[in-house]
Order: sequence, then C-alpha cells, then structure tokens
Amino acid sequence: MLKRTIYFGNPAHISIKNKLLWAEIKDTNNTASDMRQVSFALSDLGFIVLDHPQITITHYALSALAEENIVVISCDQKHLPISLNLPIYGNSLHTKRIQKQISITLPQKKQLWASIIKQKIINQAKILSILKPEISIELLINASKDVRSGDTTNREAYASTFYWKHLFDLDFIRDRYGDPPNHLLNYGYAIVRSSIAKAIVGSGLHPSLGLFHKNQYNAFCLADDLMEPYRPFVDFTVFSMAAREDISEELTTKIKRELLSILTMDVIVNKRTSPLMVATQHTADSYQQYLSDKKTKLKLPEIPKNYATTKIKRLS
Repeated sequence: MLKRTIYFGNPAHISIKNKLLWAEIKDTNNTASDMRQVSFALSDLGFIVLDHPQITITHYALSALAEENIVVISCDQKHLPISLNLPIYGNSLHTKRIQKQISITLPQKKQLWASIIKQKIINQAKILSILKPEISIELLINASKDVRSGDTTNREAYASTFYWKHLFDLDFIRDRYGDPPNHLLNYGYAIVRSSIAKAIVGSGLHPSLGLFHKNQYNAFCLADDLMEPYRPFVDFTVFSMAAREDISEELTTKIKRELLSILTMDVIVNKRTSPLMVATQHTADSYQQYLSDKKTKLKLPEIPKNYATTKIKRLS
C-alpha cells in the first residue's frame, strides 16, 4: 500500500485522537492568525516532515506514530532534514535477525557492496544518457563491469567524477556544503535515506550495522549502503528542477514538496515497477532474506524504460 507523506511548514500543534493525526495549523499569510484543523488516518501515513521551529507535537503522538512505523523527519533552521524518529522494534523477529546481521562475514559484505556499486553506476549511466544524450556513457558502462568484490579499485569514485562533471557542468563539485544545487541533492538524499531506514527497521534489521559504511557516530550506516543505487533518482529530479527554473539557496515550500514526491517516483525492482518508497522495502527485505539463506540476490532499483517521459507524481 502506498503511504502518504505529510509536510508541515507552518506553526502547528500535532496530536493523536481516535487513530487520527490531528494538526492545528496557523496560517502565517493571514494577519488574523487564523487556525485551521486537518486530520489524517494513521494507517494512510508513511512519513511526516516537520519544518518550522514553532511546531509542537505531543509525546503520545510520537509514540503512536512509532507504533505505526511512521517516520518523523525534523528539519533544521536551513530547512534540511536533521533527524529521524524511527521505532526501535519494527519486526517481531528483530533480535534474531540482528544476530544474523552481526554474523555476516567480510567476504559476504564485499560481494554485496560490489553489487550495490555496480547498480549505482549503471543507474548513473542511464540517467546521464537520458539527460545528456550527447555524452558517451561508455566509460560508466565499462566501470560498472570492472567493479570487483569490495570495489577495491574504487570504480565508484572513478565513475562519480565523470558523472558529476558531465551531468551539471564542468565546474560543478558534488559537496554537501557546496554551491547550488548541492542543497537540493542533500534534501533529496535525506528523504530517500529516511525511506531506506524505515524499510530496514520494518525488515527487523538494525540500520547502524552497515556493509561498507562504518562510523560509530552514524546510526544509519546500512541505510547509507542500500541507498547508493537510489541516488540517481534524486539526481534526475534535481536536474529537471534546475532546468526549469533558477535555483537559489532558498528551499521554498514548492521545491521541498517536489523533492518529497521523489518517494512516489516509478522504480523497477525485481522486474516490477513500483513507487520508490515501496521499492526500498523490497531492497531491505531482500537483504534480510540473504542473511537467512546466503543465496538471495539484493533487489536493487533500476531506471524504467522511457524514463525521460516519466512524470513525478504529486503527493495528494
């Protein structure tokens, strides 16, 4: 079932009543400071984005949202996602599956990481061929074929250097704190990361136990691993936005809503088309299955055919 993403960008008070999320929202465009009420069934929700310093939410609401496996994303003063609220237990077999995560061997991790990086580069090549058809993608295709166990020859960095250089312009540098449209990429990646993290917890796995990413201060190492082949979907969206309008450093409500709609973009996983937020669950489930049988291949996202004509579905 496709879940809704709800964005709150005005002062609001959020609570829960009778399995409904209630929000009293202040209309900042109205000098009378009118309040309006909206409500949503918890069963319909997948993500909630809180993006205003004057938003309050009850503790009971946070608990109820966690019980329903609904992700709460909080944004900082720059309107960038800064934290995720996830349930500790998203699956009844949580402990057993975490034990299998811990026992995975280094060679197995390296093989899985190679498959992730190979698909990421393939997706980058596909996106570049769509957005910049005049650019030869032979280097990227060859790089994807040359990925070894653990990506010991660092084909990911080699491919990314070529990809970013030709996707936007020769002077563009992909950097978290770099010039626009880096801030749009940051926002889009954070949204996809939250979807992956939710899927991981829902599969009974722990998001901090990664395959490649290792950082004692990072609670989402596995999410950072599994999201790699999903990044080009964000790149496609940001490029399309930048081509339509001038992108300033300000993240307007319109821009943020469009970036949030990435979660509903069409993605092919296991030869079937589904919304990105559903695809992330297939990816996480396939990793959980691999931990059980050591045979299942990761179900990683592919770019649909005729993707140039794909329209980003608007969130209702």
